[in-house]
Parts: sequence; C-alpha cells; structure tokens
Amino acid sequence: MRRRKRAVALLAGAAVTSGLLVATASVATGDEDTGARRAAAEPRQAAEYAWQNVQINGGGFVPGIVFNRTEPNLAYARTDIGGAYRWNEQDQTWIPLLDHVGNDRWGYSGVASIATDPVDPDNVYAAVGTYTNDWDPNNGAILRSGDRGETWQTTELPFKVGGNMPGRGMGERLAIDPNDNSVLYFGAPSGHGLWRSTDSGVTWQEVTAFPNPGDYAIDPDDPNGYLNDLIGVVWITFDPSTGSPGSPTQTLYAGVADLEESVYRSTDGGASWEPVPGAPTGFLPHQGELDEATGDLYVATSDDPGPYDGTDGEVWRYDTAAGTWTDISPVPAGGDRYFGFSGLTVDRQNPGTLMVSGYSSWWPDTQFFRSTDGGDSWTRAWEFTSYPNRDKRYEIDVSAVPWLDNGATPQPPEENPKLGWMTEALEIDPFNPDRMMYGTGATLYGTTELTAWDRDETFTVEPMVAGLEETAVLDLAAPPGAGTELLSGLGDIAGFRHTDVDQVMQRHFPSFGSTQSLDFAESSPNTVVRVGTHVSESSAPTVQFSTDGGSNWFDGTVPASGAQGGTVAASADGSRFVWAPSNAAPHVTQGFGTSWSRAEGLPEGAHVVSDRVDPEVFYGVFEGTFYVSTDGGASFAASPASGLPTAGSYLATTTAARGDVWLAGKGDGLWHSTDAGQTFTRVTSIAEAETIGFGAPAPGADYPALYSYGVVDGVLGIHRSTDAGASWLRINDDEHQWAWTGAAITGDPDVFGRVYVATNGRGVIYGDPTGDPGEGPGEPTDPPTDPPGDADCAVDYRVTGEWSGGFQGEVTVTNTATEPLADWELRWTFPDGQEISQMWNGSFTQQGDEVTATPASWNATLQPGASASLGFLASTSGGNAPPTAFTVDGEPCSTD
Repeated sequence: MRRRKRAVALLAGAAVTSGLLVATASVATGDEDTGARRAAAEPRQAAEYAWQNVQINGGGFVPGIVFNRTEPNLAYARTDIGGAYRWNEQDQTWIPLLDHVGNDRWGYSGVASIATDPVDPDNVYAAVGTYTNDWDPNNGAILRSGDRGETWQTTELPFKVGGNMPGRGMGERLAIDPNDNSVLYFGAPSGHGLWRSTDSGVTWQEVTAFPNPGDYAIDPDDPNGYLNDLIGVVWITFDPSTGSPGSPTQTLYAGVADLEESVYRSTDGGASWEPVPGAPTGFLPHQGELDEATGDLYVATSDDPGPYDGTDGEVWRYDTAAGTWTDISPVPAGGDRYFGFSGLTVDRQNPGTLMVSGYSSWWPDTQFFRSTDGGDSWTRAWEFTSYPNRDKRYEIDVSAVPWLDNGATPQPPEENPKLGWMTEALEIDPFNPDRMMYGTGATLYGTTELTAWDRDETFTVEPMVAGLEETAVLDLAAPPGAGTELLSGLGDIAGFRHTDVDQVMQRHFPSFGSTQSLDFAESSPNTVVRVGTHVSESSAPTVQFSTDGGSNWFDGTVPASGAQGGTVAASADGSRFVWAPSNAAPHVTQGFGTSWSRAEGLPEGAHVVSDRVDPEVFYGVFEGTFYVSTDGGASFAASPASGLPTAGSYLATTTAARGDVWLAGKGDGLWHSTDAGQTFTRVTSIAEAETIGFGAPAPGADYPALYSYGVVDGVLGIHRSTDAGASWLRINDDEHQWAWTGAAITGDPDVFGRVYVATNGRGVIYGDPTGDPGEGPGEPTDPPTDPPGDADCAVDYRVTGEWSGGFQGEVTVTNTATEPLADWELRWTFPDGQEISQMWNGSFTQQGDEVTATPASWNATLQPGASASLGFLASTSGGNAPPTAFTVDGEPCSTD
C-alpha cells in the first residue's frame, strides 16, 4: 500500500455568468458583494473533496505578466489556455483564478490580456476567449473582479477573443486609466477595433473614432481561420501627466498590427485619434511602454506577431515632448539580427533603465538586452567570446524544477538549461529593481538580483512558477502497488512518472514531445508503453517501452513509416502490445517493438485496450462496432454487440474479472459488458459520459470505484460510483471545473476516493475526499493545533522591507479554533509611534498608536486552520520595534 497524503484544497474563483454587452450579476446564494458562490442544482453530493495539482510546475507558455503600480508584491500572470494567476508573496507561489470556468464557456480559460487597477488594487480585469475562429463556439468576454480574482462578473463581447491565437504575447490589450479607473480600453482582434468602458468594465462600446483596426494577418489564405485572422489593436498605454486623479487621462497611445501605421495617439481623452508622425514602419509593434519620468515611449517591434517566428525587428524611442523618434535597436540594421523584439519593460525606480527581449532567438538561446541610458547603449545577457563559447551575466538554477533541463546534453554554443524561448512576457517589479520575471514557452523564470547586471556581477535566474500549472493532459494511468503513483501523458513535455504527486519530478519522459497514450501491464506494472508525436521535426520512433515503471525508456521501431499517436495497450502480463496509430493500421508486437505484425480485422483509427486479467485478450472500438481479439492481438473479430455510439468512444477495462469492459460514449452514454464485449448494457444512471476510470473499491465493497466526467441528473461534472454504476455522486463543484476534463480520468488503485483528472491547460488535478461517512473516510485532514495558552488565534508579524523613515509590513492571522472565524477584527498597538499609510487585503483605522484592521470580503471568513495576511506601508519616526500583543475580536492571540 502506498503512503497516503494529506490533501489541501486549491483556491478558485466563483462561477462566471454572462450577458450581452451589459454584465449580469452572479447567480448566488447571497449578496454578490460578499463573494457568495453559485449554488447550482446538482445530483446527490459526495462529501467535500480537496483538489490540488499533481506537482509539475509550469509546462506551458506564459505570454503575459503584470505588476500593480500602487501596491507592492501584487502581480498577475496570464496563460494562453490555462487561465490566470495571482502572485502570493508570502508563499512565493501563484494562485489560480479561473478554475471555476465550466465546459459551457471553456474558452474563458484562454486569457488574451489582464489588467490590475493602479487606483484600487482590489480590482482586476481579464479579456478571455481562446480562439477567434469556430474552434471556440462562444464569443469572448471581459471578466472583472473587485476582490483580486476570487470572484468574477462577466460582460460578453459581440466578437471572439483569441488567448491562444497568433500575437498572444503582444500587449497588453487591456488597460486601465491611471487617473480615472472607471475608464478602460481593450484592443480587439479580427478587425473589431478599439473598445472603451466608462463604468469600470460593466458595459463596453466601440471607439468609432479610432481609424485603424489593423490589417495584418500572417497568412490571409489560411483556410482554417487561424493564420488569416487580423491581429488587431495590441496595446494601449497612458501618459498620466495629462490627467489628474478622478479626471480621465488626455494623452494615450495605442499599437496596431499594421506595417505602415502602427502607433496612434489621442490627446483628447480618446475622442479622436491620429497616427503618430514619424512612427516606425515595416514591423509590427509588439509592446509599448511609457517611461513617465523621462517622457519617452519605447516600442519593441518584429516582422511577425509571434510567439514563434520573428526574424527581424527594431526598438524605437519616442520623445513625447519633442515629437521625435530614434532607432535604439540593440542590434543595428545590418547586424546579426535574426530575431524579433517583443518583451519590453522599464524600471520605474530608475528612469531611463529598460530591457527588451529577442523573443524568437531559439538558437542557441533567447537574448535579453538592458540599457541604463534610455537605449543609447545596451548590454546583453550573454555574448560570444571565441565561438562557440559564451560569456554570460547569469547562472540558471533549476533545482526547484529540475526537469527544465530536459535531460539534454547539447553541443556548444547551446547550453542546458536554456535561458528560454518565446520570451514575450518581461517585467521589472515597479517597487523592486532587483526583481524581474519573464515567461517562456515552458515556465516562468525570474531573478531577485537584477541590478547585479549593471555592476558586472553574476545574477541567478530561477523558476518562479510554483503553483502555475499549465500542461495539456492527454492520458493518465495509475499502476497498483508501491513505486509509481501516476503516469501522465502530456502535450509538448511528454509526461512524467510521479513517485510522489506532491513533488516536482527530476525529469520528464524522453524522445518525442507529446504522449497521446500510455499503458502498463496489470500483472507486471513496471512494464510500460507509450506512443505519441514529435513537437518539432524529427524522425525518431514515436513508441517507447520501459521495464522499470517509467523511470527509463528505450525506443521501439514503428510499424509503418511515420506512424504516430493513437492509442496503445499492454497485455495483462506485458508480453505483447497492440498499437493503433492515428495515421496507420493497428499492429501488434510480441516483445518490445523490434518487429510488428498487422492486427488483422481491426480498422485504422480504432481505440484499443487490453483485458486486465487475460493476457491473450484485447479489445477495440471504432464507429459503433466493438472488436475482440483472443489471440494476443494477432486478429480481431467484430462482436455482435449493437447500439453503441458511433461518434467516438472512450474504452476501459477493470481488474474485477476477465471480460469486464466499460465504454463511454464521448458525450453520449455509458455502456458495460461482462462477457468480453459480446453484449453491452447501457448504464441509465448517467446520461452522458466523456470518460470512465477505476480506483480502489470503497471499504466493504468488492468492485472498483468508478469515476466519470459526464452528466448525471442534468449536471456535467466529475462523478463517482461505488456500486458498479447503479448510482453516482458528484465530487467536484462549480468552483472546481477546469474548463474541460474529458481527455482522461483514473482512480487510484490503492487509495479509495483518490481520483486523477486530465485538464487541457491546468495540468493534472487530483482529488481526495475530506471525509465520506458511509463510504469510508478517505484521507482525513489534520485538525488545527491550538497554540499555548488555549488562544483561538495566532498572529505572525513581520517587517518585509525597510528604508529610511518607512517600512513595509505584513501581519498574518490564523484561526486556531475549531469553528470558523467570520468578520474578524484585529487590533494591536505600535510601541514606537509607527503610522500606517496604506493597507491591502483589508482595511484599517489608527488612533494614536492603536491600529484596528478588518479583512476584505474574500478573506472575511477563516475556516479552522486557515490564515489571512494583511500587508501595509508605514512610516517611522524613530525605532521600529514590533508590537508585542494582538487581539482578534477582543480575545488575545498567541504570537511566534
């Protein structure tokens, strides 16, 4: 029996609702301002589950990072298919904000832009929608939150938004007026122009005076509606000196995907617009940043919208006072400029200091350039000395996410791990010149030693990605017994053998990049097979085998030239394997793929599985016909079973008995056979089933627990059955939907109640019951521990930054009682006359030395064991000794 683990629930936002142009209030159990969640009708609910990620850390493209300009340590990251995240400074982790997105609006998990309010840091906005073509059936939307993404309201737009379209690293398309935060702008794709809201994002209107919606598309003749989409209006930036608090900013700039007129300006608060005279031509304006202290507008350009294929570009500086443009490209025309520029950031503490990335420098590595004199001169993150040797200003430490080295041993000048690729998100912390974060195609990196660059000292780059999980999961398998907890097939980064799902693994699977299907031998679970596709050009085999549970792999041959993907099955004893590639006829091999034979009678495109008991039996299904092999996969015959779904099927078998087969109809029903597929019975208790998987039986039961992503009693969700499908319990809720989870599901064969769920962009999710009377307790959570003195609260006070005459502090309240703590009030007395000027995550009043702090709406209730942190800025007039006593609701709290 493998070791059980304590489960900790993920934080997630509330359910999103939608309306046409005018937002509708969330359907909630109480006042929406309290953050109450939607209470949807649902089938009989299981005991609560705790949901969290299998630890991978990263794995996908991070095209955007934004810091709040008013509150320190408040930052957001956006992903192209995996939602948005908020930075948690205390834990140095990212908190997911869009896990509530359901299948009916799955496109909302693609975030095209995000904006954090510089006037009221509690406000955050996101422009969502994944594709602008018909791949996404819904229009895009603007989401708005008044509690930092804990809950959201929605305004649906009358057009689509493309968080996973070309140009997704350009931006930001969404911007908030720093003088009047009721005014927002959104640069639309697809020729829809510029849009504005004057009521804090509730309603939106097209700015009809904006003259150019952008005319650039990568390939106007692309029949798929992907490369022919117009990139549109890509960024907006304000000159705050032309407004005053409460009055809209008068001068603002916008970047447009147009090779001839790419930068526009309004000097009358957006009422009229014109091209900025002398603006650069011939390239696309990826990003624009105004250094307000110097009055210089910087623009980074490329010949491609990205995030992949830029081959040239320039960087320009516009003196907004003089009206002059200067080409400040770090690599001048005629130099070795084989990449485009995109990532652009200015140091808000040091005017004239800026950085830009050569985002499409794939080989030998990405490049960053830094200037401390407004772009008149530049230094590089690395440069060649004597080729192929490189001199670097940095070192990379990936010990927190060791798989980022990809297990590769490249030849110089390439190094491992790389500094990155697709580096379009690049931001210097506006409060801390030493902290810089940037996104890549696989992770989010950063440093807290950036100014060492200017002293010619080495600085360290490391992953700052904990909590941000962005893999597309294609298949899952959980072998029995000790050793391997989970095998995952992932897009782009192959997959992992997790021996501990709460730890980041040392390496991912080798060779080909995407694992479409994997399987293990039931009676010999260390025997594993996987098949997939290459991410880039390669002729290497797309099938691999392992005899040590997935720790090490070796190639097999392919049964047909270029065979890839599809589904693969291992016999129960691991002696043979059947592979049904996506682009070739099914084949069988005896041994480890040194030679293959045609699996006669099984059509190309079939979904294939093995019997988990009899090593001679394999099954397949294709377009409503079920196939059976009783000779180890050498030949298949159609069974007489009829009435099966024809549009697609998800096939799985159990260890309960030979011939125990389940078939999910991929949006249709669920079918069960106990006679090796000769007959099937439809399971009427579940109306639709995308997936079916199995785990350890409930205590006292003999049959495996069933798990399915499907529709029960009219509600789509993740359901569990402990009585062979006679009845089902929904085990997720409206806050934990992860857009779409229909690729794969499996229970844990050794731990009742644990289930692993595949998502398309939020990684592998696993859930444990926090208590389930009548079906076994699952894994209990630890009870809160009371501090000394029987206090019902604990307070941790710390100074997180200090300077002459002031400091930044943080006070964390923990509920150590056994009951929830609601609408709490925290009090303390400063010993040295410190005076608070600003607080976030709550509100404060101060009379003399006495401070009273209250929470925000989203942290007003603390469950037993839960904590909330309040940050603040304060001044000092002498010493800065910490408070010695704290009370919550008048009762003393323990202190560290």
